[in-house]
Amino acid sequence: MRRLQTREKPAPLGIRHGDMVKVMAGRSKGKTGKVLSVNRDKNRVTVEHANIMKKHTRPNPSKNVRGGIIDKEAPIHISSVMLICPGCGKHTRAGHTKLPDGTKVRVCKRCNTTFES
Repeated sequence: MRRLQTREKPAPLGIRHGDMVKVMAGRSKGKTGKVLSVNRDKNRVTVEHANIMKKHTRPNPSKNVRGGIIDKEAPIHISSVMLICPGCGKHTRAGHTKLPDGTKVRVCKRCNTTFES
């Protein structure tokens, strides 16, 4: 009998859209920026002003696009970035805690301040 392959759900990531992160490895090492997008299937994030690549575009008058070379952020692997704590301002890992009202929030592993406002 043939087995059906079940597609595994992507693992939850500790980094979300809008978080401030620091790039820890690669060409943009040391840069900080806001997360523009998260791709859970490929475990990649796009960070503002980090991992800049050149994209060559053709002019397209119908879409009002000028041709030339534009700078664009490319995705970085999620393991190459770390969250920046809003409380202590340092890069840190994210932990999870339940509040007294039952909601689950992310907390800084260094100073225990919450990332959610």
